Amino acid sequence: MIRKPPDTPPGSISRREALAASLGAALPAFSTSAEAPRILPALPTPAHGLHFRTPVTVWDEALPLGNGAMGALVWGDGAPVRISLDRADLWDLRPVPEFHSPEYNYTTMQQWHREGRVKDLVRLYEDPYDRPAPTKIPAGRIELALDPAPRFSECSLSLADASACMRFGGGAALEAIVHAVEPVGILRFTGAPSVTPRLIAPAFGGAAATAPTNQVDTASVGLLGYPPPEQSSGDGWQAYAQKGAEGFHFAVYLAWRSRGVEWQAAWSVASSFEGPDPLALARERVARALDRGFEAMKRTHAEWWTRYWRQSAVRLPNAIIERQWYLEQYKFGSASRRGAPPITLQAVWTADNGKLPPWKGDYHHDLNTQLSYWPCYSGNHLDEGLSYLDWLWKIRPACFAWTKRFFDLPGLNVPMTSDLAGEQIGGWRQYTHSATTSAWLAQHFYLHWKYSADRRFLEERAYPYLRDAAVFIEAVTALKRTGGFRSLPLSASPEINDNTPGAWFDSITNFDLALIRWLLAASAELADELKQPADAGRWRKVLSEMPEFEYGEDGRLLVAKNYPLPASHRHFSHLMAIHPLGLIDWSGGEPARRTIRASLAELRAKGSDWWCGYSFSWLGNLAARARDAAAAEKALEIFSTAFTLRNSFHCNGDQSGKGYSKFTYRPFTLEGNFAAASGVQEMLLQSHTGVVEVFPAVPDGWKDVSFISLRAQGAFLISAERRGGAVTRLEVVSEQGGTLHLVSPFSGRQLSIRMSPGQRQILENDPVA
Repeated sequence: MIRKPPDTPPGSISRREALAASLGAALPAFSTSAEAPRILPALPTPAHGLHFRTPVTVWDEALPLGNGAMGALVWGDGAPVRISLDRADLWDLRPVPEFHSPEYNYTTMQQWHREGRVKDLVRLYEDPYDRPAPTKIPAGRIELALDPAPRFSECSLSLADASACMRFGGGAALEAIVHAVEPVGILRFTGAPSVTPRLIAPAFGGAAATAPTNQVDTASVGLLGYPPPEQSSGDGWQAYAQKGAEGFHFAVYLAWRSRGVEWQAAWSVASSFEGPDPLALARERVARALDRGFEAMKRTHAEWWTRYWRQSAVRLPNAIIERQWYLEQYKFGSASRRGAPPITLQAVWTADNGKLPPWKGDYHHDLNTQLSYWPCYSGNHLDEGLSYLDWLWKIRPACFAWTKRFFDLPGLNVPMTSDLAGEQIGGWRQYTHSATTSAWLAQHFYLHWKYSADRRFLEERAYPYLRDAAVFIEAVTALKRTGGFRSLPLSASPEINDNTPGAWFDSITNFDLALIRWLLAASAELADELKQPADAGRWRKVLSEMPEFEYGEDGRLLVAKNYPLPASHRHFSHLMAIHPLGLIDWSGGEPARRTIRASLAELRAKGSDWWCGYSFSWLGNLAARARDAAAAEKALEIFSTAFTLRNSFHCNGDQSGKGYSKFTYRPFTLEGNFAAASGVQEMLLQSHTGVVEVFPAVPDGWKDVSFISLRAQGAFLISAERRGGAVTRLEVVSEQGGTLHLVSPFSGRQLSIRMSPGQRQILENDPVA
């Protein structure tokens, strides 16, 4: 029995207690894996990886390695070899004092906005974000000097076994991994006459600063004002321990030894969230890895990655898009693991340039975290996706407390920009204090239930999260009514009008309205599934009191009432009802299709002058939902060729020189990468309506295309093959059992096939009744 939500939030706990709980508490095993059918080879090929004939000379083009908790970037030309180090829980968690002041509340925010007190709003809500802390922080770097200095030959990243390699003239070679499941990295040099390692700590020292920093091209890490690291070394090892803020500290340990003709080294980064003595933990891990040796460590590492790659695969006629999909799947497996913090803006690859990471490397919930987890559902990587949901669940106490402190309302909302502990860290006021953030986050709990069919997750996680978010929406929309309908006292549409006073609209925006309408409908659906009619009726009643969407004369979605999209804009927030929420869907017939076509036509008409890379990724998803296969392919190819660095990192601005966007800067963030993978999957398989369609948005020119083990809602694993423009084979595995509703790829008829748990069905034509 799920209890009625309390009128007051659960007892608050400290930031440190909340974070320790989020990182260390035992978690229920919501397992969602199944052996995939074999239509085509699953492992990525060498062509899917990275192969450079010229050395990497900047950190953000490096070869990325990671296991969710630890990350590394391998780069350099051998004079020296550089390995940038990172760990996901390295955070400066200094609190923002303004957010505990008496004037910090929703009522005051509304009043100041009405009074035009813009300077006060900026002072209280936005200026704190421009300080160096709170922020994600880097771990340091290993440099390996070779004597004599070698001639660089090539470097490569193998996706199949997640290993980086660097080769030099004369036969010298480096191979490195961050172990798939153990918090340790290990490398070996062969053919190198002499290797001299050097462990370099970040230059955190200096006077702590409160002066503004640029959020994109950020200031020095020295502004954090930490004491110098405690460095130590001995025969065959180097280490340092670094004190941070608020009692946080971490340590890095590096050790090496010769094994025959090989020189091997291992490193680990440990934090005080793991225990009181990070240095001892790191030392123990490194010693164990070196005792086992590189070959044995790589063997168990490769076994994990082989299992990962067997979860799904694609083969596409467009080699650019196919390769990008594999690179994104690789980065997702490297950056998101259950038991580790979820993906931030840069995940486990924090900037190694002496500066704070772009936008502080934080958790942005107005697009970034959500897009980063889009591909895990149909991509059949639900276990890795649970990293996100586990963390959102564990920070609920902090979010309940923030909701009560700021809004003075029941239920759950989440700060749009947050640190590792889930605390508000500020920024543009219209979005960081949005009333609908928890609604978008709730969709991920809903999607995990729909794709896993895990009733325990539904009962213990999905519905409680949606219910708590709906309680808040019910309360906050009761504060204002317009024309007999519920509304929001303050409503925005990220990031329309940026942070100007005009970013808050007089009427509710389609962005906020879409999230509210989706949340209430989904909450009612899940309450029905759990046979809680009172709750279902409650949410449907609130939904009936919300207005309808605002449309233009041609049917397109507006930003808000009488406010069309004014110009080219990076964030398609006004189109949330189409994707990802699916409230307006192609399956809805001509009225819905008219809106979808007109809304996408407006995007084209306004142009991409002020788009980021993630805009093209999102467009790939939108176009696939609109059955515009050519547009989806074009958008995803532009993303891959113009908005990624040579190691595939999304760099926000256009790097091609072809004028796709007037944003030409290169801050690295990950959401565009993972949204691109989701776009590919939307082209190949859709099930968001409850009916499975294979190849719903495949270009006519894609005559031969196939995929294995993409996941459909209802916990069905789908594999399909298309040859000569026609589907020749379809395989379905049902994890949980149930009725598969399928648009037949052979006849176009809608089929309903009853399947038992674990059953596999192979179709080469419509089944005979």
